[in-house]
Amino acid sequence: MLEISLFCLILAILVFPIIFKSVEKHLEIFLFAAGALSVTLPHFFGGSDLWTPQLVIDAFKEPLSITAVILAAGALLTIFDSAINRLILKIERILGLRLFLSLLIVALGLFSSVFTAIVCAIILAEVVDGLALNENYRTKIVILGCFSIGLGAVLTPLGEPLGVICIAKLKTSPYNAGFFFLFKTLYAYVLPGIFLMGLAGFIARPEKAGNGAEGSAPVNRGLRDLFGYALRVYVFIMALVFLGTGLKPVVDSYIIKLPDIALYWINMVSAFLDNATLAAAEISPAMTLPQLKHIIMGLLISGGMLIPGNVPNIICAKRLNIKSRQWARIGAPLGLALMVLCFAVFCLGKACMNLPHNIP
Repeated sequence: MLEISLFCLILAILVFPIIFKSVEKHLEIFLFAAGALSVTLPHFFGGSDLWTPQLVIDAFKEPLSITAVILAAGALLTIFDSAINRLILKIERILGLRLFLSLLIVALGLFSSVFTAIVCAIILAEVVDGLALNENYRTKIVILGCFSIGLGAVLTPLGEPLGVICIAKLKTSPYNAGFFFLFKTLYAYVLPGIFLMGLAGFIARPEKAGNGAEGSAPVNRGLRDLFGYALRVYVFIMALVFLGTGLKPVVDSYIIKLPDIALYWINMVSAFLDNATLAAAEISPAMTLPQLKHIIMGLLISGGMLIPGNVPNIICAKRLNIKSRQWARIGAPLGLALMVLCFAVFCLGKACMNLPHNIP
């Protein structure tokens, strides 16, 4: 009964924000309640008590660094708002809107493993908000940017917690993973993905607000609004901590026991679960390199599908008032297409490896 209840909760997390506007409007509160419920359910079904002092401490502590960066960067961007907007518009006029946004998507993806995914997401939100873009076009660019940032951030342990966890779990034999292990393992998949997102941004039809298209709602930039925005992100991250703990029985019972191909597709649950939590449960030095590639790429790509899937998504969606159904309408099919494309690359690589070596 516990597992059935948790699967029903997963279904609610996926469906409710898209169906109910009230849930969509207060997504962080809904996810917080869902996370708390997932931790509480085992108590009613004879399972182990997941409400521990350590969990509460982790839930309060985990969002602190992200929130601090948001407040610091947001305060600087608010103070220098006018100068930053003038610079953005000047560069955009020189390069043209399509080339400017395409290069922005690629640059943020490449540098997210150095400057962290959080900082790059803040930059993406502020730059896009500084341009008078039609709401639909702006949403497309932001989602492409978040996919790019999510992919690139894993290349070093500096980018995001997923990289830190992978390196920590693979530092022993046989991998003896060091600082550049993930770069050497994944660059052939990640870098083309980043450039593909940049190309999609260049191809996307530019729409400026005011040219017969309705612009998006203005985003307030005052310090008071910044604190409200940071608080919403804080609650969002707390919710992911609870969900990661509460849904662990499902992960332990079903996900980690699957073969690499199944792991690749089943990790689409990363669309609404923290990918670092899933990596912590799944990654093991006993796995083969192809298994590790399948798992990590599945986590990275599916993390862009929905708002809860990645911290950059959360930051940009909250800063720019992007709703769950808006994100899902673009992010879900884009992520699925990338999953299929990456899977085809995996299959092609496996087929090439199995070719007889004596073929002339």
